[in-house]
Amino acid sequence: MTRTGGSRLVAIIEYDGTEYLGFQIQRTGRTIQGEIERALTEVTRRHCRVVGAGRTDAGVHAKGQVIHFTPSWDHSLGELHRALNAVLARDVAVVDLRVAEPGFHARYSARSREYLYTIDNRSVRSPLVQRYAHHVCTPLDAEAMNQACSCLVGEHDFVAFGWAPGGEKPNRGSDEGAAATAGAGRGTVRRVLRACCRRQGHLVYVEVEADAFLRAMVRRIVGNLLLVGSGALSAEAFAGLLRLGHRRTPGVAAPGHGLCLVKVNY
Repeated sequence: MTRTGGSRLVAIIEYDGTEYLGFQIQRTGRTIQGEIERALTEVTRRHCRVVGAGRTDAGVHAKGQVIHFTPSWDHSLGELHRALNAVLARDVAVVDLRVAEPGFHARYSARSREYLYTIDNRSVRSPLVQRYAHHVCTPLDAEAMNQACSCLVGEHDFVAFGWAPGGEKPNRGSDEGAAATAGAGRGTVRRVLRACCRRQGHLVYVEVEADAFLRAMVRRIVGNLLLVGSGALSAEAFAGLLRLGHRRTPGVAAPGHGLCLVKVNY
């Protein structure tokens, strides 16, 4: 029976982000961080700050979000795990809870994050999947989209696919949903380790793994890939968007409900 004894704990969190304004606490509205901190306060009777690996945006889901926190808790780790899941909202769950390794930080210790974007590509929308997949009725060429993805791999300035209010300072640690600099340069450089698109029946999946992400980066990539898939943009022109580094692209950011943070690698 492991007792926490004031140790830093690390947890894997799964959530349906539909009813939330994102992970990070905001002045108004429900957030995932706020919900977890509320549950910790209810269970431990003391406020406990939570740090997440990625600040997912409004409506974005997570299967493998990682957080760390140091609670005031004198009972077993298992009891804390059960207590948290008992009081958390039903669309948030602690999947795994353990004592963190010395020096562990949910955000800064991460080597990469993996995101999955799901597209429901059939003529009629499905009420059973519409919370987790973006419906696109136009036929999509997933092979062309996959070909376009190849240019993303490697270290590039992703200013074309990142968004932020003007005047913010570069933030190397920014993630999908976190602020990033609006200008080109080191602040918008990221390393993409893997990017691909595949079809499975009527579902089209876009997978991107990178060391970190600019705000709305995956959703803006997907928005432009949809133009490639529909034939409105060639794979070569898609690569040109990345190469030229313009902030304005022909595609708009795909909606958040199709995006899921699948895994954080350490």
